[in-house]
Amino acid sequence: MKDFFSNVAKAFAGFNAVDALIIILFALVFYYVFRILKTSNVRSVIIVFALFIVATGIIFISESNLNGDAFIVIPIVLAGLVLIIFNVEVKRDILSLHSLNRIAEKREHQTFAGKEEVERYISEIIRALQNLSKDNIGALIILSNDNIPAQILESGVLLDANISSQLIEGIFFVKAPLHDGAMIINNYKIQAAGCFLPLTQNANIPKELGTRHRAGIGITETCNVIALIVSEETGIITIAQRGKITRYADYDLLKKTLSDYYWKDLTSDGRRHI
Repeated sequence: MKDFFSNVAKAFAGFNAVDALIIILFALVFYYVFRILKTSNVRSVIIVFALFIVATGIIFISESNLNGDAFIVIPIVLAGLVLIIFNVEVKRDILSLHSLNRIAEKREHQTFAGKEEVERYISEIIRALQNLSKDNIGALIILSNDNIPAQILESGVLLDANISSQLIEGIFFVKAPLHDGAMIINNYKIQAAGCFLPLTQNANIPKELGTRHRAGIGITETCNVIALIVSEETGIITIAQRGKITRYADYDLLKKTLSDYYWKDLTSDGRRHI
């Protein structure tokens, strides 16, 4: 440990204002690279991170007053900063590793869905949400793209059922055994129900939002998914994406959110590959 700290001190010998400016500029570039990669998979993050580390070492050694030890020390310092500042993104990408094999397996069985079929999925989900909201029945639905970690799916009951408003409402009925957990909709199937999700650790979440909302927000912080939440107390429908929430979601907003989810991979022949 002493050798490490001595190497750190040695690496920053001769440190001046120009070197400080270089570090700040690289930190800004690093931040925006991670913002761009926020919705990308873990392999993209690893590749860009590795390239950035190599470029950082070369530039620091050739253009600054820092000595050769910086090639080892500075990447370690940057990696530590990444783990601290971007802990949510790193955690999300690590969790995504659990589902990579499952994604490859599922793609072998993917089919095309026509416009009418997809519009029916959207209508069924919206109808269920509005009925649950009207009756003040709590619900948590996650819109996934084969990117939910296996341990979350295994915490509930696997269904692989067709999407219908009756089934969604039945699962979240107060006396139903699976009503307290989350439902996972994976493209055109209800994949699982009664699943347990990680809770957000964000201290700025309004206090009136309970466990259901914190679970919905938490999963969007660690996975690239959309959470649709119905409050049991007020019937208010909330949409969570990337750790941010939009409350009082009406028909138009639900329609747009679901359309974006289903049609973002629309093919040239008007069908969605799912």
